[in-house]
Amino acid sequence: MTTVSLSTLKPGEFAVIAALHTDEALYHRLAAMGFRIGKHIELVRRAKFAGPLHVRIGTTDIMLRRIDAQRIDVTPASTPQ
Repeated sequence: MTTVSLSTLKPGEFAVIAALHTDEALYHRLAAMGFRIGKHIELVRRAKFAGPLHVRIGTTDIMLRRIDAQRIDVTPASTPQ
């Protein structure tokens, strides 16, 4: 499967987290918010002017900085799980 950066998804698209390319501190912060390999994610909205991304993991909505989203690889999915 092809992986892309989470920051490249468009609003309404779904994906599965494939890898987290972060330092240890950010890895633990993301894991605490539910970002784990194999979890399904939806990009809800992109803020203007390189602002944060609104993502949904399960029933949890999170605002994520774009620079952090660029470090998360996902595999696009056609439907939510």
